[in-house]
Amino acid sequence: MIIMALDHTRDFFHHAAMSFPPEDLTRTSAAIFCTRWVTHICAPVFFFTTGMGAYFWLGRGHTESRTGHLVTRGLWLVVLELTALRFAMTFSLVQGPVLLTILWALGWSMVALAFLSRLPMRMLAVGSVLVIVLHNLLDPITAQSLGRAGPLWNVLHQPGVIPLGGVVFIVAYPLVPWVAVMVAGFCFGPVMGWEPAVRRAWMVRVGLGMIVLFVVVRSMNVYGDPRPWTSEIAGKAWLSILNCTKYPPSLDFLLMTLGPALLLLAALDRWDLSSSRWRRTNPLLVFGRVPLFYFLLHFLLIHVLTIPFAYFRYGRVGFLLQTLPTLGGSRDVYPSNYGYGLGVVYGVWIIVVVIMYPVCLWFSRLKRRRRDWWISYV
Repeated sequence: MIIMALDHTRDFFHHAAMSFPPEDLTRTSAAIFCTRWVTHICAPVFFFTTGMGAYFWLGRGHTESRTGHLVTRGLWLVVLELTALRFAMTFSLVQGPVLLTILWALGWSMVALAFLSRLPMRMLAVGSVLVIVLHNLLDPITAQSLGRAGPLWNVLHQPGVIPLGGVVFIVAYPLVPWVAVMVAGFCFGPVMGWEPAVRRAWMVRVGLGMIVLFVVVRSMNVYGDPRPWTSEIAGKAWLSILNCTKYPPSLDFLLMTLGPALLLLAALDRWDLSSSRWRRTNPLLVFGRVPLFYFLLHFLLIHVLTIPFAYFRYGRVGFLLQTLPTLGGSRDVYPSNYGYGLGVVYGVWIIVVVIMYPVCLWFSRLKRRRRDWWISYV
């Protein structure tokens, strides 16, 4: 959650973000690329741990209501994507294109998991791995080649624009293979019930194995990512190797992120935070207890912080009511030099995390004291 805020701060504040994506190796720098690259671990871990959370919830005796629970919460995330998140990103519910991003994909993946979780665990594990490994075979299929079925393909595998009833939808997070990542997390749930030493050793072996497999597959440069790496850009070959496709996440992207994530989980598993005297106030636990609350509020906070910065630098803030270029808005509406350097981005990121901490601490304590039905949806 903390790392994620860095990428979203960059989206709203960095001057280069208004002109080109950080993965554009012809224009980016190592600092810009790495600022974006370190945050790649976030989305795969969100999907993976959501699957784990579903397994833990079922383990508390909710097997009979699994479908309704996951479906309603999944659809709620889709609603939040179209309302609360859209407002936080654009200050509007009507202007600009409608982005379908991570809450959209998380929500529909939860709906899919509601039904898939009834299948045998071994079948789910094998199936999720096969989808993750083989889905790049579908890359040659394009929405344009499918005619009227093209929008469905945008939803499933190819990012794209879908005009519908005068509204433009931009599918940034196609569902395949995100559903498979969540299912894999669900199948990983039982591992956390093993003896600590055994599960840590298993996570280290699998994590290292995924990293080795990434190196092998990526170095072959034949399969695993629709964007082959190149050494033609002077001094940026190593960036090109790490420049794996996120939308949708390629095999290489998932190996590159979930492998290190398992190693990180194995390391963190050695910390008994639950028995620490700081267990109620540790930022890692505080943010982790209220992830959806944090996610929506930190977006709004970052956007609000653009106002004082713009006022002091440009003397006006009206243009901030228009959709940011990084979110599909027009570049012409903003000042030609709009944006700030990476130093400001990192400074604002720290400010955001510091402000979010007491707010999330308050809400986590509220959740612990009360059992109102609506709290479980936030």
